[in-house]
Amino acid sequence: MAYTALYRKFRPSNFDEVVGQEAITKTLKNQLRTGRVSHAYLFCGTRGTGKTSIAKIMARALNCEHPTEAGPCNECPTCKSILNETSINVVEIDAASNNGVDNIRDIKEQVQYPPTFGRYKVFIIDEVHMLSGGAFNALLKTLEEPPQYVIFILATTEVHKIPVTVLSRCQRYDFKRIGIDTISQRLKTLCKSEGVDIEDRAVDYIAKAADGAMRDALSLLDECISFLQNEKITFDAVLDILGASDISIFNKLLDDIIDGNTVEVLNILNDAIVDGKEIGQFVTDFLWYLRNILILKSTNNDSSLVDMSQQNLQNLKEKADAVSKETLMRYIRNLSELSNKLKYASQKRVVAELEFIRIMTPQMENNLDSILDRLSRLESGTVIQSAGNIKVTEPVKEEIVELPKATYDDFMAVKKDWNSIVENIGGKAGGVYREATVEPLKSGGINVIFFSKMYYDMGSGESTVLDLHSYLSEKYGKDIAIEVSLRENKVAQNTRYVSIDEAQSKINMHIDIEQ
Repeated sequence: MAYTALYRKFRPSNFDEVVGQEAITKTLKNQLRTGRVSHAYLFCGTRGTGKTSIAKIMARALNCEHPTEAGPCNECPTCKSILNETSINVVEIDAASNNGVDNIRDIKEQVQYPPTFGRYKVFIIDEVHMLSGGAFNALLKTLEEPPQYVIFILATTEVHKIPVTVLSRCQRYDFKRIGIDTISQRLKTLCKSEGVDIEDRAVDYIAKAADGAMRDALSLLDECISFLQNEKITFDAVLDILGASDISIFNKLLDDIIDGNTVEVLNILNDAIVDGKEIGQFVTDFLWYLRNILILKSTNNDSSLVDMSQQNLQNLKEKADAVSKETLMRYIRNLSELSNKLKYASQKRVVAELEFIRIMTPQMENNLDSILDRLSRLESGTVIQSAGNIKVTEPVKEEIVELPKATYDDFMAVKKDWNSIVENIGGKAGGVYREATVEPLKSGGINVIFFSKMYYDMGSGESTVLDLHSYLSEKYGKDIAIEVSLRENKVAQNTRYVSIDEAQSKINMHIDIEQ
């Protein structure tokens, strides 16, 4: 007899065998017991969560000659014919390949004839969101008022693509992702019945990699069993088979990213590729690693939301102390974008290497996360010199600059409001001055400083300066002088501006001289 895949061999045969969807199975069992069965159901949720399995169980339970509390008996002739897919009372349709108006017309013709045996004629339409607009319109009337002996069960992974007119005619059931613990327990039970020797860590990793889909978990387990034959399935073997990476690799990768060690980061990426690991999976695993660190850092080391061993948990807590929350959020956001790019990239390695280099050079970005990362490095005395190379220097010594009170007041007002100023100016001036910073002029007014000649050329134009001058005059009710400067060598500065009056008030004191 041909080999049967695990997910087919262990497909639930009644409602009690379905795991992770207790609310849905309880509702359907109550409907069957009380006879309050709807004419149309819509099962929606991610892949591998039990939509099709429950649809088939429901179809058998509706026609079963000896129904039980758990649903169908699976022993009567009606149940056996449905299980063997020989029953004409249960029609399964794949809407992905049968999505036209003609296919719906076939259904409407079949609806006219009552079941030859049993009570109901059940139509299971899988991936119903793939139906064309015309097909949905053709189905509406039949779906709204079918004969008493007809029941529709629609299943989809993309419920947002289904017209509202169809949604309103169905009882909707949302299938949730199955928990890691539930999947692990199910896998251990199946391994025991199949005589498979497997480590608990390996089971837990497979359950996590399945991302809430029981079918995916069974397929991954099937793959591991086939690879190792009669050998024990270890955690390391699962990592090799699934192309995943151990947490120790991510520990080193994070350390090298923080240290700006470009060569080591690219070597780790190269080793992963040479070892046969899929780049997209490598990035996804690293994302989860960073996510776990961020969760620990944001919840004062509350490990309830992080599923891993105590040893790895302690290691993550140490990492959480070594990196700021803002930096972690920047890493996660950039790597999430990378994960999406890799799905469509033809040169995945090049795209991944580019993104990792960009992560280590926050000065290449202008968003808030990268600015906070740069500030964090400056506060700790770290100055970024070039892409991937970080030089650690002594913290920059504070310089105090005294200004006349009027100049000080004007400058502090503009500096405080600078972000809103460039946003409200809008147009060319707003876009250009967003790339600048401001310093005071001792003679009064502000000095707008650019660090790029391209932006300086645009920002020093007469019309652009006039736009800024007009806005400041209107906002503050006074004439504020403006100069525009170019400073191509951007260096870390630690300058504190004070008014002369403030400085004098702090140094004037009464001194008594003892005779």
